[in-house]
Amino acid sequence: MFREEYEKLEKSLLSPRATLSSRSKGRAYPESKDPYRTPFQRDVDRVLYSKSFRRLQYKTQVFIAPLGDHYRNRLTHTLEVMTISRAIARALRLNPDLTEAIALGHDLGHSPFGHAGEAVLNAKCKEYNPSLHFFHPEQSLRVVDVLERRIRSNGEVVFGLNLTFEVRDGILHHSKGLADLSSLRKAILPETLEGEVVRISDRIAYLHHDTDDAIRAGLIKETDIPEQVMKVLGKSNSKRLSTLILSVIDYSKDEEHIGMSDPVISSMDLWKNFLKERVYIGSKPKEEEKKVRELLSFLFDYFYDKPEKMEKFLQNHPISLKTDSPVKYLRENKKERLIVICDYLSSMTDRFAVEIAKSILFPNPLPLNY
Repeated sequence: MFREEYEKLEKSLLSPRATLSSRSKGRAYPESKDPYRTPFQRDVDRVLYSKSFRRLQYKTQVFIAPLGDHYRNRLTHTLEVMTISRAIARALRLNPDLTEAIALGHDLGHSPFGHAGEAVLNAKCKEYNPSLHFFHPEQSLRVVDVLERRIRSNGEVVFGLNLTFEVRDGILHHSKGLADLSSLRKAILPETLEGEVVRISDRIAYLHHDTDDAIRAGLIKETDIPEQVMKVLGKSNSKRLSTLILSVIDYSKDEEHIGMSDPVISSMDLWKNFLKERVYIGSKPKEEEKKVRELLSFLFDYFYDKPEKMEKFLQNHPISLKTDSPVKYLRENKKERLIVICDYLSSMTDRFAVEIAKSILFPNPLPLNY
């Protein structure tokens, strides 16, 4: 069988530090082995064919509703993280299939409108129930564990992708927020080196592509980038990307964890803080975030007061397995109602959220079925 031959190849070719497919901790619900795919290759396919993955195409990365066709979205960001992490994994002889699966799944639970949307959902959760919060890595894990609806080859409908432990762990622990890497040396890390590779590749990817998009948008010029960043990492965006990838490879080949040299980390933090000041917080396009806050806050309150308006969504939600009357159940269980609203709003693309709000606020010749 091809899978068994491939697993033998992994043992002979990969580093002793790599996570072998044959030694995966397995799935929450045991399944028979696939005849031609390793467990991690199987996870790649499950994520790739999910509806949540396809919706990333219409979710904001940084720039909300850009007019140009070449600005990144959440899907292109995901693919760039995958490419970087796979290149690093191969160079370190780690398992590239595992890094690919983690990278493809790491943002499945991200809200529409980027981190502005995430902040709104978190704030609204706490407003209604201080014990709740919304954090996109946790929601990404919830998507792959609970929410994603799929049909097995035998026709059975199930919820959750039932991914391997290693992929789930990497998804949960990928985020660093906007903290300096130099302050995260003692952070909770993924259990696998492959997960650590994706974690640092996420930062590398967004620094590279957010700079490219900001220059395209006229928010900054290449020459605005701090001198130390240019001196240590390179004077062009492509050179900086190459420097960061090579730094991870050179540093990590002899270290216990994945990382970079101190001068590179310092320059990377400086680059990130420059973008934070000039792009993530202080740029004119970010003024659109006020509208995002108003729109998502309105939708959150609307569905909290009218859970029956989520009826179609509830038909394809695992709550339908709990009760024959999901709307009645949510009316009686306020905490569960908040969780389901987060499931619904975070699943939306930017444009779907806008269309739903328009259908609620403005007359429609034919009502949008939501």
